[in-house]
Amino acid sequence: MVLSNAYNYINVLDKAADASWTRNDVLANNIANADTPGYKRKDVQFETYLSNAVAGTDSLDETVANIDLSTLESTTYTEQAGLSYRADGNNVDISTENVELAKNQLKYYTLMNSISQEFNRLKSALKTQ
Repeated sequence: MVLSNAYNYINVLDKAADASWTRNDVLANNIANADTPGYKRKDVQFETYLSNAVAGTDSLDETVANIDLSTLESTTYTEQAGLSYRADGNNVDISTENVELAKNQLKYYTLMNSISQEFNRLKSALKTQ
């Protein structure tokens, strides 16, 4: 994490990328346990925290500048612990997990691209000085 106002967007994108990386691990674990009796699907909560952090202001720049990055930590939770798709108590649907994994990988690569673009903007601004 870079502690400068010039890096506000990068810091937020970094937190989002960390959450996406964590979600990738959780989804891979779900897939690995698709046949484990009694295993319950897990997921990662992050987007709600980010939405809450940027909600209710008119200026995104000002909002991002004032975000408390410590509130943007992802949390892992067990989804619908009481629900089971099978008689063995497992609630993992392998097709859904594969789709979620592909979706998350696209999100991660998009976040990495956005971070790279932010650094390129800063680099361009420094060159013109």
